[in-house]
Amino acid sequence: QAGEPARPPRGPAVRIALGRIAHGRSGDKGDDANIGLMARHPRWLPVLREQVTAERVLAYFAHLVRGPVQRYELPGLGAFNFVLQRALGGGGSCSLRSDPLGKCYAQMLLDMEIDCPAELAPV
Repeated sequence: QAGEPARPPRGPAVRIALGRIAHGRSGDKGDDANIGLMARHPRWLPVLREQVTAERVLAYFAHLVRGPVQRYELPGLGAFNFVLQRALGGGGSCSLRSDPLGKCYAQMLLDMEIDCPAELAPV
């Protein structure tokens, strides 16, 4: 239907690292981290939409994040922004973590494995 987001093809899938089909960048604001995730090609946007949910990101970062995760889609950009609340152990100089500013969160997320339809899998 018009206006509804495209769905990825159904059928056999292959397990790949998210970084094979997306770019990422991350940062912070206080104790919150944010991750920008952008499809490397428009054909992979439906895969990201389906596979990289706020719930899945929260589960992936459960060892670091103490608050909720929100996902915002950026229409026309093929991208999402994730806000991870209470993710930095206090943030900045309050945190004892090796990355109190959230600069490595995107790189960690790009290592997450997802199921990509075989017909869309990068070569």
